[in-house]
Amino acid sequence: MTSVELKVQLEEAMERGVLTDRAIRRARGTGELRVEPFDDALVRPAALSLRLGHEAFTLAATGPVDVADRSTHPELVPKELDAHGRLAIEPGEVVLAPTLEKIGLSENLVGLVDGTSDYARLGISVVLCGQVSPGFGRDTGAVLTLEIVNHLRQPVLLYPGARICNLMLFASSGSELPYGEMPHNYSNDHAVVASRLADHVRHN
Repeated sequence: MTSVELKVQLEEAMERGVLTDRAIRRARGTGELRVEPFDDALVRPAALSLRLGHEAFTLAATGPVDVADRSTHPELVPKELDAHGRLAIEPGEVVLAPTLEKIGLSENLVGLVDGTSDYARLGISVVLCGQVSPGFGRDTGAVLTLEIVNHLRQPVLLYPGARICNLMLFASSGSELPYGEMPHNYSNDHAVVASRLADHVRHN
């Protein structure tokens, strides 16, 4: 398939809305979408499921957090898996964890990440920034960092390697400035990193 034919198909998909399973597989086959490792069983009717990675960090702050002062930002404290390989999320705890998959989008694709109803029904929210910008991870692929919060009064045990969220994909008309070329971006992250907000927020 030529790049012109792909662009036409993506534009047609954009007119219809979200990319469906056939379009997701086609985008991966042409290189517009990078997914490593890829499991075809994770392709859903209108999304690509992503799995929980094997590392996790709890956010630990000792005082007020000034977003412009990196020294006050919460520390990323590694969380160990239990003897059965499970990740325990304590009540009210905020955990950052990467997806198992590294994702790469061309300038012609944009994504939205959402938690699943399976986890929501157990009091677990999977959030962070829902948007995956055109050009994210384009060159080498990058993990998506997920914020996982337990809203129950008891710990919830999660399983690394299991499906944790969905990535919906949409065709775009192409971005003038791909995400990976913006300053202070997370487009080349292969692991969870701390917030870079202090790099572009300044005291008045």
